[in-house]
Amino acid sequence: MLKKIKSFSISGIETLPIIEGGKGVGITNGVTAGHFAKAGAVGTFSGVNADYIDENNQYHPLVFKEQTRRLRHEELIAYSIKGGIAQAKIAHDISANLGRIHMNVLWEMGGAERVLHGILDGAKDLIHGITCGAGMPYRLSEIAEKYRVYYYPIVSSMRAFRALWKRSYHKAKDLLGGVVYECPWRAGGHNGLSNAEDPNAYEDPYPRVAEIRSFMNSVGLNDVPIIMAGGVWNLEEFEHWLDNPEIGPIVFQFGTRPILTQEYPVPDQWKQKLRTLKEGDVYLNRFSPTGFYSSAIENNFIRELKEREIHQVEYRAKADNIFDSAIAFGQRGRNVYIKSADKIKVDEWIKKGFSESMKTPDETLMFVDKSKAQQILTDQINCMGCLSQCRFSNWSDKEEMEYTTGRKADPRSFCIQKTLQDVRLGTDIENQLMFSGHSAYRFATDEFYANGFTPTIKELVDRIMIGK
Repeated sequence: MLKKIKSFSISGIETLPIIEGGKGVGITNGVTAGHFAKAGAVGTFSGVNADYIDENNQYHPLVFKEQTRRLRHEELIAYSIKGGIAQAKIAHDISANLGRIHMNVLWEMGGAERVLHGILDGAKDLIHGITCGAGMPYRLSEIAEKYRVYYYPIVSSMRAFRALWKRSYHKAKDLLGGVVYECPWRAGGHNGLSNAEDPNAYEDPYPRVAEIRSFMNSVGLNDVPIIMAGGVWNLEEFEHWLDNPEIGPIVFQFGTRPILTQEYPVPDQWKQKLRTLKEGDVYLNRFSPTGFYSSAIENNFIRELKEREIHQVEYRAKADNIFDSAIAFGQRGRNVYIKSADKIKVDEWIKKGFSESMKTPDETLMFVDKSKAQQILTDQINCMGCLSQCRFSNWSDKEEMEYTTGRKADPRSFCIQKTLQDVRLGTDIENQLMFSGHSAYRFATDEFYANGFTPTIKELVDRIMIGK
């Protein structure tokens, strides 16, 4: 065992320095969080569209009844609150009052603040901390103060945390349980790359975390731990971080590695897929309707999105010296104009079956086959407002914006709610979005998983605590 691995005070009690990374839409739930806590660590269930399980342990899926996306958004929020309260109770019961229970919420999900208030109000004393990322959650500290829970903002740079601290977090210093540094180049799911950072130029997390610690020390947060997240596989590789004054108190978050455990509620096909990955099979893309970069496993779903991006040309409503080649658009066959060089490409795409053109917000036409065009339109119509703003459907949860982003819907993206629900239910996983951290390829080479071994969460925690 590595001598330097020790417990920390997390959300008010001593726990192992291990936190389960939150994964939304039913992937981290009360069962997984409860077992992490029971093992003496910190379990994290997701408050993002959590499943509602009643007092008889019966699962009630959300079936939308309303016809408009605004009213479906209200249905989703109400269900998410009921689901989050139910998952908190499940986690509490399994934990046997050991460890800690946290809830993870995306700030950019639709109705995030309403969901947070609803769950925390209905699950009093069952949730010890809230983690929140995907945006700049300035009001997270206010919510934490109201319900007397610890809060853990997720950031990818010192600048982001400094902005949060100066604007609001300095007013709730005592409840700041930790600062999660999530490596924007290695974490799974949505990533916090800024416009100034190159997605292809990986930066070592050590100096970035040391910079966060330096700022934290300057404002009196010397004893508040930083939680290293994104790309963490084992603690042996972080031994030089432990008891290091440049880094200070450090805890580690594991997001991808726990998926391959017995308790995780993902289909066997997904778990088997993880065992087959090679380095490079997970990479950053910018197809998400959130507008953020995200990390996912390459499969047919990602390849098809790449294809949409390639099958794209600029167009103009009126002809000019450059856009001089007419093509028919839409059911009425009205002409739009593209470059003559692009006309050759378009004719080839149409011959291959990519016959349907769809306008994007950037004055381009994207070409897909008829079935894909119909699927895109259907998914846009069926929007349920799962995000605060969605580039795929042009939904916004802001009443003052009349529930629209004001931009055209973007067919180059996808309905994230639909595909994340389908993948966790095992619906044709090769054609669904599979979020993953970049270290997932290590399942294939780590001896711990040899011969198809799938550990329990307790066995995984024990393994992590010896550094492996």
